[in-house]
Amino acid sequence: MGKWNIYTKKGMIALLTAFLLISLQGPAPSYAAELNSEVPKVVEKTSPSVVAIIGKPSKDSNKTMEKNRFNLAHGTGVIVESNGVIVTNAHVVKDMKNIVVVTSNGTTYNGHATNMDEESDLALVKIDATGLSPATLASSSDIKVGETVAAIGTPISFALRNSVTVGIVSGLDRSVSSQYQLIQTDAAINPGNSGGALINMKGEVIGINTMKYAEIGVENLGFAIPIDTVKYVLKHFQLYGKVKRPYLGLELEESWEAVVGLPSSTGLRVAYVDPDSPAAGAGIQQDDVFVSIGTTNVKTLVDYNEAIKHYLPGDKVDIKIQSGSSAATKSVTLGEVQQRETKWTEDAEGSYLDADRGKTKIGDSHLGWSMKYPAGLVKGRQSDDGDSVNFIDAKGEFSLSITVDSKQSDELSPSALLSRLASDEEDEYSDQSSATILERQYVKREGQPFAKIVSRSGDKGYVQTRGYLYKGKLYKVQLFVTKEHYNNDFKQNSYNDLLDSFKLSFDTKDESLRDISVYSSGNTTYTNEYGLSFALPSNWQQGGYTGSSSFFNDDYSQAIHVRVTSASSGDTLTAWADRQTKQFEAQYAPKYRTMDEPVELTLAGVPAMKLGYSNTLGKKWNAGYSLFFIKDKYKYEIGVSYPKDDKGTELDELEKALTSSIKVDKDRMDQELGFIQDLDELADPDRVVPFKNEKYKYALQIPENWTSMKSYDNKDQANKTFVFTGGDLSISADSKTSFDNAIKDEDAAQKKSHTNDKEYVYSDSEVTLFQNVKAKKYDISYATAKIPYKETIYIFNQNQITYTVSLRIDEAVRTEVNEARLTKAFESFTFLK
Repeated sequence: MGKWNIYTKKGMIALLTAFLLISLQGPAPSYAAELNSEVPKVVEKTSPSVVAIIGKPSKDSNKTMEKNRFNLAHGTGVIVESNGVIVTNAHVVKDMKNIVVVTSNGTTYNGHATNMDEESDLALVKIDATGLSPATLASSSDIKVGETVAAIGTPISFALRNSVTVGIVSGLDRSVSSQYQLIQTDAAINPGNSGGALINMKGEVIGINTMKYAEIGVENLGFAIPIDTVKYVLKHFQLYGKVKRPYLGLELEESWEAVVGLPSSTGLRVAYVDPDSPAAGAGIQQDDVFVSIGTTNVKTLVDYNEAIKHYLPGDKVDIKIQSGSSAATKSVTLGEVQQRETKWTEDAEGSYLDADRGKTKIGDSHLGWSMKYPAGLVKGRQSDDGDSVNFIDAKGEFSLSITVDSKQSDELSPSALLSRLASDEEDEYSDQSSATILERQYVKREGQPFAKIVSRSGDKGYVQTRGYLYKGKLYKVQLFVTKEHYNNDFKQNSYNDLLDSFKLSFDTKDESLRDISVYSSGNTTYTNEYGLSFALPSNWQQGGYTGSSSFFNDDYSQAIHVRVTSASSGDTLTAWADRQTKQFEAQYAPKYRTMDEPVELTLAGVPAMKLGYSNTLGKKWNAGYSLFFIKDKYKYEIGVSYPKDDKGTELDELEKALTSSIKVDKDRMDQELGFIQDLDELADPDRVVPFKNEKYKYALQIPENWTSMKSYDNKDQANKTFVFTGGDLSISADSKTSFDNAIKDEDAAQKKSHTNDKEYVYSDSEVTLFQNVKAKKYDISYATAKIPYKETIYIFNQNQITYTVSLRIDEAVRTEVNEARLTKAFESFTFLK
């Protein structure tokens, strides 16, 4: 904590003493005086070229979370053309919409991003303006380590725009998290400085601030994009609208020395060569070592990127490589890196930075309430159906919540209503043992009476709760105020005014009233990382337990599951759907399944197939269909399931909404997606794995795709069950119960089951297992069970251990293949010594 001493009384005394000692030592060096006069001049010269950029984040969020007027992002930019062309960092505007640019003199302009290059972290923003002051750009070759520089930007808060920090150039040719070289500086660079100017003492821009290194114990470590890289990107933006990068088609690997920052005598090793690429065509192979590109030696990836940026796609370049013990020069005609197109969108709520501009009231049109909407009120979390919403004050002085209980009787007396509010408050503040009720009354306000309770919540603050009964609903409005603000009379008046503005009505014609209702009778569109999007009714929701690829209606009776895998070489839509059909038919016996004829259709602009089916394990039938299509090297399967009895208009509308809205946007795919193997293509249902129980001295071969049910991860437990769809193999080992007693117990259990239900049928017999092991066998059939099944139980003894093995299979899945697989697993049973 010593480094913070200057903020203590003792630290301030020490600081003042040190300052006086310095003063007594004589005047400051002349260069310091010169610097003090020089910095204001260059800042004054350059500041008109630096602008602040603010906008709204465009990342998708939960519909119940607020995109409010205070939810903003900001950064900095540098004017490079007098007609309103501004350069900034790509990361500043990548996820920003409704951009507003503020110049140094306070003039505000609407702006939009026109070009972006994430590799260099540079972008252009355009505003409709003329006569601006473009910055003077230096040359990277003139930058010297140790020279004085100043950073101009918008750190931390938009209110701090055009802040200036001063330092020196700490280093050149740095390569921290960048494809290109960076300038290191100790001039303070903080969040919001991104995109701002790093200037020399001539008032020239030598770099665009891009990042700082932030960690406890690390200070004054910032980085800027050198001005020559900025000029390179600006030129490409001007000529091509994007940065045209050469493509070789290989992956390069640095030496260990280069990775840790040591000088490296080794070039870049070729880790991979893409077939049919320019590099492959030139004969460059894996494990070759790059020595130079043109006349530039390359030993790091930054060396490589700095060298290759001097060429354009289509250029020929000589690449010197070391292949084993021999050197060679390869002439390569460069291809072009394909980049994702950047799409810019404006907020659906309009182009204003403040989405709530002109809104002075807020409410819920579906639940029928409204109130005043002060500028500092921020909407927080809202429940899925809108019956609960909370607000906070932007300054942190108070919070407000509104809940609506739609199942409350209008017949509650004032006394009962007050008791209900008090009970709710006790539940909410049950941990506040010192909570004290300060006021409790029923206010007979004309047209809108309410119950009111004011209480002090320990040392935290004060709570006022109001309850309104109206048309079968209980509206509860609760205000919490911090202790330091509650006793301020002026503040009290403003809080009561806000509460008094609450009304049990919503005027749909009032344009100043913002509607926060989440109720919708329409559809909601979902998009996943594979670029797939589709619309579902608004009452559907993403599954919380099975992942974001599952969706359910409000009572979970209907479901949609999405599966995306890569299309293997040579795979076709017909072959894929045929595999799924055979897999389904192999799983269920004919009596317990139906399969519709495949239907060809078009989804996402490509051929698709629909396979309808139904199946049951007993009395209740499930139905559904799967939609299959292949696009952009990926296979998309959307499975819809529901109770068979649900067929009707609702499901027809669901299918229509789903199939008409399915789209695949390649630009919205996660750029890090690779090959995703379809496990069904590799799965072998007959493949077995060994299982051993050393304690109870047995082993057997179990199908790999069966699931082992276990309470613990202990293979040597007495009871073990292996489960497959519609059946299981269960083994119980007992070293304390004799063979005869086990049979007596099982005989009694079987007789009791038959006595209780004559439809439960069994027979028993004596058999010999595993060549010479005496056993008792029970064959059980229960055709009228909710899920009809057959079961075979074997009881036998070996090595003074009594084994009870059950083979159970539901009639619905009792196919020849499944039954043979179950029998084979049991017959693999062997005893260990």
